[in-house]
Amino acid sequence: MNPVYIVDSIRTPRARANQKGGLSQLNPYELLDVLYKDIEQKNFLNLNSIDEVILGCVTQHGEQAGNIAKTSALYSGYPDSISGLTVNRFCSSSLDAINLGQLKIQSQQADNVIAGGIEMMSRVPMLSDEAAIWNDINIAGQAKIFLMGSGADLIASLFNISRHDADMQALKSQQKALNAQKNDHFKSIVPVVNKSKSIHCAHDECIRSDTTLESLALLTPSFKELGEHGVDQAQLNLFPTLKEISHVHTAGNSPAMADAASMTLLSNKKMQDDGQKARAKIISVATVNDDPLLVLSGCMLATQKILAHNNLRVSDIDLFEIHEAFASTMIHCQQELNIDDNKLNVNGGCIALGHPMGATGSIMMSTLIDELERQDLSTGIVATSGAAGAGTAILVERL
Repeated sequence: MNPVYIVDSIRTPRARANQKGGLSQLNPYELLDVLYKDIEQKNFLNLNSIDEVILGCVTQHGEQAGNIAKTSALYSGYPDSISGLTVNRFCSSSLDAINLGQLKIQSQQADNVIAGGIEMMSRVPMLSDEAAIWNDINIAGQAKIFLMGSGADLIASLFNISRHDADMQALKSQQKALNAQKNDHFKSIVPVVNKSKSIHCAHDECIRSDTTLESLALLTPSFKELGEHGVDQAQLNLFPTLKEISHVHTAGNSPAMADAASMTLLSNKKMQDDGQKARAKIISVATVNDDPLLVLSGCMLATQKILAHNNLRVSDIDLFEIHEAFASTMIHCQQELNIDDNKLNVNGGCIALGHPMGATGSIMMSTLIDELERQDLSTGIVATSGAAGAGTAILVERL
């Protein structure tokens, strides 16, 4: 099979997903346009060499509807000949976009692909597409799908993860992210500047520097009321060894909703026509689906699969970027895989940095490559999870 190289991986800052957020006044097309221009200019792209744009987007509704991968490329003046595909695999969407792009190149359907994601949660809120699976209890029950926070509380209950454990995970994420931001570890961030709308957003906004265990302990459980309306009983019926559901997740130890976009440039060439060398090579990919009742355990299963497929152990990998979907999922994943703190999400996770659902996976890829370069390391795994047990992992080698 043809090797696939990551020429570049860039992202916007992650802004808070509310009307005061630094990106909320831009529509998704305007935000993506910043990255289209940057990836073209920085990599001296011949746009006619791009075969396809593949973007992840979870809530394909309103401003994000209408195959935004294709239509945003047209909006930004890219050639009409470029195909466009928008994918929704829940929160694994943009990592799956990279996966699909590399498959296109491996199978010689394409030479160069831009893959990434977009999610403007301040403008197109989560669940605003009103999917029946989230609104019809009969359909949800038949499909065995609950909202992500309820699944995270179930994981906490099954694996004896306490509220204190969850808050400690959140504090650790905040501290790592704050340190990374202060020391300029996020080299792939592209500042977003729009003078006509008085926008200048250059840094991630969701990090809370004043977070303490005491402040986290004051927050109320976010999914207890949902549990009282029937979800707890449904989960207990399906897991009869449990006596109760522990509602440990709050706004402080859950991922912060965010606005952001991301792009990863894939190619069949290690050395570009202008002499520029690719930043990394994709070694292997894995796509899985775990029990939908556990909701967000797919990242762990995908990581295990990619390690087994390549006859590797955790100790063989230099760095892991694993989706910090909720505190309990991260704790359980770290315990099961036995990954040291100095290898895992060393610059913080989604609890601190924010989770723009359809863009997160590709953002994590840029973070991993930045950190491999900063530490002069070689191999890394990015793994994401999504609703219904979805999971994706990609193993890369820095060049």
